[in-house]
Amino acid sequence: MTGSFKHFEHNKKVDLIGLGNAIVDIIVNIEDDFLEINNLDKGSMNLINSHESRRLLENCKVIRQISGGSSANTVVCLAALGNHVQFIGRVKNDQFGNFFSEDIKKSKTIFNTPPTIEGPSTAHSIILITPDAQRTMCTYLGASIEFEPEDIDFTIIKESKYLYLEGYLWDSELAKKAFIKAAQIAKQSNTKTILSLSDSFCVDRHRESFLELIDEYVDIVFCNESEVLSLFKNDKLANCQEDLSSLCELVIVTLGSKGSLIINKNNVEIIESITQGKIIDTTGAGDIYAGGFIHGLINNCTLKKCGEIASICAGQIITQLGSRSDIDLKDLIKQI
Repeated sequence: MTGSFKHFEHNKKVDLIGLGNAIVDIIVNIEDDFLEINNLDKGSMNLINSHESRRLLENCKVIRQISGGSSANTVVCLAALGNHVQFIGRVKNDQFGNFFSEDIKKSKTIFNTPPTIEGPSTAHSIILITPDAQRTMCTYLGASIEFEPEDIDFTIIKESKYLYLEGYLWDSELAKKAFIKAAQIAKQSNTKTILSLSDSFCVDRHRESFLELIDEYVDIVFCNESEVLSLFKNDKLANCQEDLSSLCELVIVTLGSKGSLIINKNNVEIIESITQGKIIDTTGAGDIYAGGFIHGLINNCTLKKCGEIASICAGQIITQLGSRSDIDLKDLIKQI
């Protein structure tokens, strides 16, 4: 399928700007009983407070720390593939905030958001990895809750080909206002807006407002099967075909080991999963898939090739701990 998707305007100097939670990912390995003891559903994203964060960290061993967050993961993937990208997120001038800023800049991602002096500490997410490679996230949103329009340089959005928004930020009213203003400017500037639905529980909380946002501003949606079922209140993906076709210009549905679907109006392309080795950790797989796919769009590839690039990138990231590739993704996708 070559598709009828219209790509970006070539005269814009920034490839993509991502807005999202600036979160330090704290990766730990656990056994299944740890989830049971702490009343956590495997594969879920749970919002916790600072006290709960300290209690969880006291009972597990930290393996790795990474500047993360859903949108940040996608932006860093794009930077690793050689694109000119920028991330906007709120951090505090504290240990986690300084780590986030230094770490994300190592990827050549532009990060110019000034740290705050007052208010909650920098957000962090405890990512609990069970032996089956599934990840359960416990996230303290901290400073990111107060992400607001003043944190965004809206002029740069006009200069970007794509604006990337993560659904997780929709939990904050201030962030929601920032999102909508950014999406309005993007629409006025012929900047294509991309939304990641982020999490089925997030969709449960914001179903109607997500649908309104998509209808008004969004050109591309990234989601997984559970998020689709939540969005349309259905129990079978096959029953959502018509809704997906009419949702927006382009919808990409990831299906884990079953691959992914690219839906461009009534055209559907099936993309096979490409695993590069033993599955170790699924953290960030969807985010990295989105990065690979958008890289294809930026380079004006066919939608099928976009999906293949995405599948290769996601297939690599699940063979290691964390959401930063241990190998050069540019070399990896040369096989296509």
